Amino acid sequence: MEFLETLFTSQTVVQSILLFCAVSAIGLILGKIKIAGVSLGVTFVFFIGILAGHLGFEPNPQMLSFAQSFGLIIFVYALGLQVGPGFFASLKEGGVKLTMLASLVVIIGLILTVVFHYTFHISMAEMMGILSGAVTNTPALGAAQQTLDYIRSVDTSVPSAEIALGCAVTYPLGVIGVILALIFLKAIFPKSVERAATSERKEKKMYISSFQVTNKQLFGKSVKEVVALSHKQFVISRIWREGKVIIPTSDTIFAPNEIVLVMTTEEDAQWLELLFGKQEDLNWNEENIDWNEIDSELVSRRILVTHQEVNGKTLGSLRLRNVYGVNITRINRSGIDLLPNRDIRIQMGDKITVVGERKSIENVEKVLGNSLARLKEPNLIAIFVGILLGLVLGSLPIFIPGVVVPVKLGIAGGPIVVGILMGAFGPRFSMVTYTTQSANLMLRQLGIVLYLAGLGIESGGRFMETIFRPEGVLWVGTGFMLTVIPVLIVGFIAIKAMKMDLQSVSGMLCGSMSNPMALNYANTNIGGTYPAVAYATVYPIVMFLRVITAQLMLTLFL
Repeated sequence: MEFLETLFTSQTVVQSILLFCAVSAIGLILGKIKIAGVSLGVTFVFFIGILAGHLGFEPNPQMLSFAQSFGLIIFVYALGLQVGPGFFASLKEGGVKLTMLASLVVIIGLILTVVFHYTFHISMAEMMGILSGAVTNTPALGAAQQTLDYIRSVDTSVPSAEIALGCAVTYPLGVIGVILALIFLKAIFPKSVERAATSERKEKKMYISSFQVTNKQLFGKSVKEVVALSHKQFVISRIWREGKVIIPTSDTIFAPNEIVLVMTTEEDAQWLELLFGKQEDLNWNEENIDWNEIDSELVSRRILVTHQEVNGKTLGSLRLRNVYGVNITRINRSGIDLLPNRDIRIQMGDKITVVGERKSIENVEKVLGNSLARLKEPNLIAIFVGILLGLVLGSLPIFIPGVVVPVKLGIAGGPIVVGILMGAFGPRFSMVTYTTQSANLMLRQLGIVLYLAGLGIESGGRFMETIFRPEGVLWVGTGFMLTVIPVLIVGFIAIKAMKMDLQSVSGMLCGSMSNPMALNYANTNIGGTYPAVAYATVYPIVMFLRVITAQLMLTLFL
């Protein structure tokens, strides 16, 4: 027993690692427990760390600092890599409205933070901890903690603050508050739920349709000429002519009454009926269609891009149709089907659907790779180079007029910015930034678990005394208001004034509060796929705003 007591109490490297492993393992096990369909997930590690700290377990201070910092760095960088490919695309068209509303949630929360700071006389440092817990955003907490440490290193007159404790006492109601707000919105706007359930969105979804060419204006014209005349985006996958199926090229000439199979969006399919002629009454969008059985003379195959040589190249530059006589009908990237065009850039991990003769497709496989084993090899160079650049960027001082202390992106802001840029633009410079979903998830989970375990252990010694004193109760109430008020205000604006459906609004609100537990409630009780889509659309920009504004608020108000 004395051996075990020494092993867990002496502040050695081994003791620190044992403590982190024990806290992480217990927290992850308990995080799987659901109460009323809601679980804290990985966040339970934070509270087990608090319990360990409260019981007197203290790791080596240097090990504690390293584990927290490195865990946060890994998490935010891997998160940036994950959302990078779709980050800028999410800001276009429908994503702009969702992103603006999510940003409004952030702004209202910041305004209330300033109001409560002066009203309740809570220091801005502690308010940022309360806000981080209220919006369940631990990277923002990390950014605030790093900024406070930097400010205190420059100006020793700035008092220390219990930022992590503020987050700890407000986090549970931060999770529950969003769910309660969604329940309230669902109760007062039931028609919004019905409207969302009965109306499927048409834009941006891959839709397959076939048309009989009856428009006399197309007879004798080539595919290239017809595409040039149209302002809609579509791909002609196959043409059935005189009982035979052919793969069209840009020089293929349209003939009367032949059948064309087109990849487009459901909205544009209605317009294409005016272009081609009669739309056939066939459903080509059912799952598990055996295209090879339909095309006895052709083969349809999904090829995985694994050759580094084609990473970042445009589809047009590969000239697959002209060289091999095949047709690219769709590109699946991160679970989303994209309409192919000449200017779209191929990335490692893309799944490209190719239609053509068997021998031609085999040649295309040699060009694109189609080697799953190659993708399983970790590309650690991009990870370490990206983290290196992120830390350099995070250390650069940004001078703002009128602000004495320069703003820094820090170890939370710098890596996430570089991660997003690497994920979005790396392939254009032939950089292989692809990581499998499982590898990226492993990095993110490992990083956030290390960070939360260290943060909890560090805060645990003062947690109980904080929550039971008068200001602790004030912190809890303040945090609950910071959670509920912005969600309800923006929810009312989106549904009542902007006539948006509750499915999209719920996902947007969950993303704006960085609350995957509330998203799980929305998916289960509101339904549809839109909550998850809206969540993914706003999450990157909100995460960036939370991290940056956490630093700005401390710089401006301390």
